[in-house]
Amino acid sequence: MADGSIVANALLDKRESRIRTMFDHIAPSYDFLNHLLSLNVDHYWRWKTTQLVPPRGAAPILDLCTGTGDLALAYDRAAQGAVPIVGADFSREMLRRAEEKALRHKAAGRIRFVEADAQHLPFPSDHFQIATAAFGLRNVTDTDRGIAEMVRVTRPDGRVAILEFSQPRGWLFGRIYKFYFRRVLPLVGQVISRSKDNAYRYLPASVLEFPDGEALAEKLRRHGLVDVAFYPLTFGIATLYVGVKCERAKG
Repeated sequence: MADGSIVANALLDKRESRIRTMFDHIAPSYDFLNHLLSLNVDHYWRWKTTQLVPPRGAAPILDLCTGTGDLALAYDRAAQGAVPIVGADFSREMLRRAEEKALRHKAAGRIRFVEADAQHLPFPSDHFQIATAAFGLRNVTDTDRGIAEMVRVTRPDGRVAILEFSQPRGWLFGRIYKFYFRRVLPLVGQVISRSKDNAYRYLPASVLEFPDGEALAEKLRRHGLVDVAFYPLTFGIATLYVGVKCERAKG
């Protein structure tokens, strides 16, 4: 039992240096594995996010933990190129691929990528109409600090939108998915990525220990967000959490 705890603790080591190094190393295969392991459903999840939390007006949008920029690009499409988008991440290799992708999609002039830690954002308070994070919040060393920073940089009456993996609750589908998530996904991911940091063993471990559903919604409320709602997607494999910043929200 003690050995198992040591392995689990090593997998869930969320020190900034370890997480940054892990994502730098898997950046070359990141997009391919995302689409392969999700059977391309991740495209739908990001599109659905832009539909449930659409751009309003011309104020900028922040995509935190942007990775290779997929959600930033989805918002650029949703806004028809009329809204400035900022993608922030602390993995330089991920950002390099995000910039290349924006160039290929002819969106480089509209999307700006910034190297930044989610816990210490280099943006003014009350600035963005939407602050989003897709599959990145659980990787932030201090989750509450990451949420607080998202709230701080969002305008009053603006929205915070967090797309995260969750745990399907259905008896049959839940069991099938957990087997895939715990056994198949880590094996395939590890073989293809050759991650030195066991990134695709870290993935299911981090999801299973991260709060989801009402537990994460309540955490957002404690940071001053109101009208918090969450939307399970694809049988609950992923969930979108949305809250509105009020005038007195904590940053």
